[in-house]
Amino acid sequence: MTNSLSGKASCQFGRNTPRPKTHQAVALPASVAAEDTERVGVEVNQVDLRKAPLVAPHPLVVITPGHRFRRRTVRSAGMTAEIVQEIGSERIEYRFQAPVHLLIMFERGVRRGGETDIEGLPRSALRNLSRKFAFVPAGKDYRDWREPSMPARTAFFYFDPTGLPGAQAAGAARLAPRLFFEDPQLFATAQKLVWLTEGPEHENSYYIEALGHVLIHELMRTDHGIVPRKSMERGGLAGWQQRIVTGYIEDHLADPLSLAELSGLVGLSSCHFCRAFRQSLGIPPRRYQACQRIARAKALLAKPDPSVTYIGLMIGFNNTSSFTAAFHKATGLTPTAYRRSFT
Repeated sequence: MTNSLSGKASCQFGRNTPRPKTHQAVALPASVAAEDTERVGVEVNQVDLRKAPLVAPHPLVVITPGHRFRRRTVRSAGMTAEIVQEIGSERIEYRFQAPVHLLIMFERGVRRGGETDIEGLPRSALRNLSRKFAFVPAGKDYRDWREPSMPARTAFFYFDPTGLPGAQAAGAARLAPRLFFEDPQLFATAQKLVWLTEGPEHENSYYIEALGHVLIHELMRTDHGIVPRKSMERGGLAGWQQRIVTGYIEDHLADPLSLAELSGLVGLSSCHFCRAFRQSLGIPPRRYQACQRIARAKALLAKPDPSVTYIGLMIGFNNTSSFTAAFHKATGLTPTAYRRSFT
């Protein structure tokens, strides 16, 4: 049911786990089938890829067929973060059951058919998975199959149950399975981890570890139904307002958007909207659009076509040099080097 990456390895997420070494981010190539990931890994540096043994202290989600996706993994004390980009529109299946917790963030993706099943919950055939979460407690079975109409980009976060806050206390509460829930604060933290996972790991390892702890606390807060004080204060965007604005931004990545245009979508003044947007998503609207441009560029660069120049134009850059500079600032890699990492 799971692809354990090291037969002798035990879960080593605990507090005594040493800090990750530099260049510890790994990307598993599409040419390697999911069941073979226990034997082959690819160590990533800023420029190229080279084969190296992959030693993981826990299982990863099994994905089949092995040529329909690309994955990149970063490990830190207490957490493993993994990004999976689907390729094409053929059926793809996911399976997982292990003694570690699994938080799934569906960053984007739409399926024309499929079903998601977490042990203990009713099955769901929800089609639009974008910005949704699922949580699989340690030991529970997770199965998912999809026929993508828009290939999904998914992040998997693995946690050791013994490393959660309060886990050592007698009678510690068990986390419940959850399927397709939304939470703006959790999404903002998880998306930061996704951006860092795609960057040069040796520059971000401490930040990745810190955000991993924040993500754990955010997850436990949502499980216990605690609404953060900040979200209750005057000025935050309502859920429907956030969905309208972020959807509009993502549909107009190449367009210059004004605060007046965005605030008009949800009936707020420009000043109030800017403050509310930042409170809900953690960054200003223009920076959110810039981040989404880079995220879209990454998805396009994972494929051999189109050209780097065309991708830059598609997401709103007037020339290749400005696109390259912005992409390098965000990821530590040029667009060409990033694309080369998938070959």
